[in-house]
Amino acid sequence: MQAAGTLKDANIEIVMTGDEEDSGEPIELARADLIAAGKRADAALDFEGLVVDEGKDMGTIARRSSNSWRLEVIGKTGHSSLIFNETYGDGAINELARIIHRFRTELPEQNLTFNVGLVAGGQEAALDPDGIRISAKGKTNIIPGIALARGDFRTLSEEQSARVRAKMTAIVAEHAPLTSAKISFDPGAYPAMAPTDGNKALLAALNGVNRDLGLAEMAPLDPLKRGAGDISFVASDVDGLVGLGTSSRGDHAPGETVDLDSIKRQAKRSAILMTRLSKEKLSAK
Repeated sequence: MQAAGTLKDANIEIVMTGDEEDSGEPIELARADLIAAGKRADAALDFEGLVVDEGKDMGTIARRSSNSWRLEVIGKTGHSSLIFNETYGDGAINELARIIHRFRTELPEQNLTFNVGLVAGGQEAALDPDGIRISAKGKTNIIPGIALARGDFRTLSEEQSARVRAKMTAIVAEHAPLTSAKISFDPGAYPAMAPTDGNKALLAALNGVNRDLGLAEMAPLDPLKRGAGDISFVASDVDGLVGLGTSSRGDHAPGETVDLDSIKRQAKRSAILMTRLSKEKLSAK
């Protein structure tokens, strides 16, 4: 762009963010500069990796949220011979399993995934401060007094996230007699980036570049095939497009490799797209 002279009339702001796996807390502060830039921008271009699906370059116009939750169930403890009677009830572990089963059967809807990643219970159980380890102890002849679970859910819109939280909260509130249960949702959730008309228009502009370069049209990627991302923090303020970086394989693993041939292809796409966008007056949300 510098060599072609198209930078002089462009207003391009670059925001570099840290690792999404450990973004820092509070997330509102860690992503404050990004959010501020999104409010100023007419378009947001995300240079995370290009997704190649079945040999075809794909365009990403949506990313799902990432929300973590924790569930704690307390039951009445005693000798195991007394379980299920009207004085001692079902115990904490059975009640936890019943609640999770209701999650499994009542929560599913389009574009939602739900996972239980950690669970334990017994006479005693406790989560570590990071929420990634549970210590528990108990005996086979003692009704478990406590059960804990941690998990996540992912959605395609903030409206869907709110609806799922409400459903989970309502299910937990209907805990069995002689037990108590509470659910909490971790702060610092990643919001969703919904597939808006504005995002679709940016992909259409990129496909105009592809046609001029003699490249195949890029279809929109199924959002179930991509995780949460930083662009979602600006998705409510500005139209966005994801995946202008290089393509790779084995991401987040020791054998991760980058497709070097994709560098030239992506550089040409990005330079021409930014040049054309800089000459247009886009309407921010």
